[in-house]
Amino acid sequence: MEPRKKYVIDISLITSGGLETETTQELAKDNATFYVHSLIIRKLKNMADEGLDEGRIGISLLENFGKKARLEFEFSDVPDRVSITEAILELAMRLSATVLTSDENVHKLCRGFKIDSILIKKDVDINTLKLLQFFDDETLSIHLKEKCKPFRKKGVPGNWVFEEIRDNPITADELRELIREVIEAAKIHPGSFIEIERPGSTIIQLRDLRIVITRPPFSDGLEITAVRPVRRLHLEDYHLPEKLIRRLELRAEGILISGSPGAGKTTFAQALAEFYRRKGKIIKTIEAPRDMQLSEDITQYSKSYGTPEELHDILLLSRPDYCIFDEIRNPEDIELFSDLRLAGIGMVGVIHSTTAIDAIQRFIGKVELGMIPSIIDTVIHMKHGQIERVLALRTMVKIPHGLTSEDLARPVVVVYDFLSGRPLFEIYTFGERTFVVPISREASREIYGESMEGALEAPTQEGLIFTLRETKRAYIFDFGKKYGSKHVVGYAGSKIIARGVTSRSGKLVVSKRSHSGRAIEEALSAGEELKFYMGQ
Repeated sequence: MEPRKKYVIDISLITSGGLETETTQELAKDNATFYVHSLIIRKLKNMADEGLDEGRIGISLLENFGKKARLEFEFSDVPDRVSITEAILELAMRLSATVLTSDENVHKLCRGFKIDSILIKKDVDINTLKLLQFFDDETLSIHLKEKCKPFRKKGVPGNWVFEEIRDNPITADELRELIREVIEAAKIHPGSFIEIERPGSTIIQLRDLRIVITRPPFSDGLEITAVRPVRRLHLEDYHLPEKLIRRLELRAEGILISGSPGAGKTTFAQALAEFYRRKGKIIKTIEAPRDMQLSEDITQYSKSYGTPEELHDILLLSRPDYCIFDEIRNPEDIELFSDLRLAGIGMVGVIHSTTAIDAIQRFIGKVELGMIPSIIDTVIHMKHGQIERVLALRTMVKIPHGLTSEDLARPVVVVYDFLSGRPLFEIYTFGERTFVVPISREASREIYGESMEGALEAPTQEGLIFTLRETKRAYIFDFGKKYGSKHVVGYAGSKIIARGVTSRSGKLVVSKRSHSGRAIEEALSAGEELKFYMGQ
């Protein structure tokens, strides 16, 4: 009778899905025994207890494999310092068994020690993943939660709809199967990786797809959110005024790109990074997760895998001209951004904020007030995928706006509209407090919101003269070269329907698919008169 063949299973074969390959299934049909070391069982059990998907999936795969093959548990009381690789090599030598692994380094070690081994890698075609079946060409993101109907966002930033994918709710078992496929694919395919894995959440970058998985007790149910970029733009696609392009190219070295979630901040940051690259600049990024779609010669560093000290040292030693920081979330990020900027590196930071001035206020209290203009010189605020406002900062010694006594003169950070040069806010300390004071009508509206609309009425004087041309995709307002590179605000009655910066030739292009484009269409359909004024 032919002796029973012996195989030792490496943990990489389990976590990569190699137990499900055709090669392993064929081996299971032979007269063979498969040995699993106790260290592997302990590792998988600990991972599962901590809420990590790898552990749960690994145990499930072992359970299924055990129904088809003869599994033996090999207990060995080894010291804590002994690794899983050392343990399985010792076991294979002792049993004269063949090691089954998906790890090339383990395979090479086996060959070096004259241990029989088989390298088994699962081939996963990303294009056949069940998760991708929820997407179509216009889908921005999908939102899947157990016991709920699956939904997706379709359209473009600023112009999307939320629709059901199917009528029946998705089950927890379906979600677990999707998670298993995604994790296996992320381990195999180049450009895909598990960015962050915590007991209650996992963040995966699968090619251009950013996948966020949450589970109890962190969330009240198993949930998958997958987001992908719908379009990749160049800086030229934003039709920026020449004055702003010169600023970005020659002077701006402490840039904040602000906006609410989905406003187009990262898309613009990508376009800016590629713009600097084409100008011959050395570009690095700090990301968490690394989801920006950039050229190969732009190195992307992970904030999740490196400490602030390590990132600080590496960036100073690698001497980039610009570093894209996506995104600034907490005081540690602000400190790192500030340190790198003061060290002389050009910084572009992506930050969540409702308004442009809110982005600056995130730095107040984290750094000295007088240092803010040295750290931030330009704020670009995004809304509906377009630039809504550009702010610049400078420090002056003056009497704060609204005060009269010369004894109250002090250093004041003046925040002004970059294109018009009109001051909008003053930031200064009074006593032990720091104040952000609006010094124009539009700035007051920005801080206090639309509830100020009654007090801040629309201008009553005659508006700017313009001609309106309608194309298939946009409304084009032509104010003439006299109003080139100016900030203009459009009204229908007392309601603001559009705002933006004209081109150098004095044209304002409003996409019909944008929020402003739809407002203009409604106003024209209702027969309302459109008026434009210089931004205040």
